Amino acid sequence: MKITALDIRQKQFKSALRGHDQREVEAFLDLVASEFEEVVKENIALKEDLRRKQQKIDEYREREKTLQETMVTAQKISEDMKTAAKKEAELILSDAELQAEKIVADANNKLVAIIDDINELKRQRVQFEAQLKGIIEGHLKLLEVFGSGEPRVRVEENVAFLAAKKAAE
Repeated sequence: MKITALDIRQKQFKSALRGHDQREVEAFLDLVASEFEEVVKENIALKEDLRRKQQKIDEYREREKTLQETMVTAQKISEDMKTAAKKEAELILSDAELQAEKIVADANNKLVAIIDDINELKRQRVQFEAQLKGIIEGHLKLLEVFGSGEPRVRVEENVAFLAAKKAAE
């Protein structure tokens, strides 16, 4: 059973012979009741203050928990981003290597085609020179048969010039 300040103020004592001075007892009871009332008020205020502080502590703990979760999440995201960037870099590098190999292969194919073209042109040149030489020799024979010796000299000089030019190449 809790005692209140009102209980103290209303407390009645029986009178006895040679008892205490009733005014003194009542004054003391009033003093005790006033002090008790202040202690109760202070206790209530302290409890309220404690409740508010406990509530703030709970809020701070919740914030701390949220911050820790945020930090863990940020670290995980950071690691994920690093992993993704590394994979993307590897993919880009692999793609670049593949494209480089393709470019080199294409260049080699073009080189082979150009060399084939050059060889074909050389073959055609030799064939053309042989045909031209045959035509010139054929015309020389015609000139010998139908004409004088002078044009033959110029034609022979031209054939000799062409042969020397071919040998120089």
